[in-house]
Amino acid sequence: MPAMLFDLDGVLYEGDRAIDGAADAVRWFVDNNIPHLFLTNTTSRPRSALVDRLAGYGIHSRSDDFLTPPVAACQWLQEKKLKRIALFVPEQTAGEFSGFELHSNENDTVDAVIIGDLGEQWDFTTMNHVFHLLVNNPQAELIALGMTRYWQTASGQLQLDVGPMVKAFEYASDREAVVTGKPARTFFNAARQLLGMDELVMIGDDIRGDIEAAQKAGLKAILVRTGKFRESDLDLGIRPDEVLDSVAELPTWWQRAF
Repeated sequence: MPAMLFDLDGVLYEGDRAIDGAADAVRWFVDNNIPHLFLTNTTSRPRSALVDRLAGYGIHSRSDDFLTPPVAACQWLQEKKLKRIALFVPEQTAGEFSGFELHSNENDTVDAVIIGDLGEQWDFTTMNHVFHLLVNNPQAELIALGMTRYWQTASGQLQLDVGPMVKAFEYASDREAVVTGKPARTFFNAARQLLGMDELVMIGDDIRGDIEAAQKAGLKAILVRTGKFRESDLDLGIRPDEVLDSVAELPTWWQRAF
């Protein structure tokens, strides 16, 4: 039997509202001892805050139950034995990188420049600072904590995510980013390592970042009609293994499939 990977925003909750039946669906996996992880591309909250948020929706979890881009990035940096880093991530998640040597001066020597979603903090000065660090350190890895194009706010408005920023830095510095969040294969492989299992199933609301990415990494992928889902997603030539109205239907589907 495979393990389950739950996307968060758009699958278990939307904005500040829990998806109906989400808590019961997760509880079913817990009660049946089915291994699972919560996957999210968010770089604006530490794992402890994610635990608290799910608790507010009636979902019990521990920090170790979450795979986030910072966690995957730290894993990758440790494997490559890279220690000197420049961070461009929200202050709340900078603590995930406490085991590394942090640098901020654009003339410093660094092994990696790490890009997260700074949202409205992105401006020309900050982007130029990243560019100078990359130019001054041609050997440095450009690490992207995800390549999601956009996300949906609580009001339903779509907003730019980190992906477009990373593309700008790739183009300007003439190098390819190492992506440690969705939709990169490395992110799903990190989930395999954490769970110690090869066969995984992903449930998400993003036809490209969740569904297509998971399938390219060799996973089954379930699309839900909640969150950022649009009916036009089904016309893009990407074929989910299943389409559910919401995560509430997942236990029934699982019992039928496995």
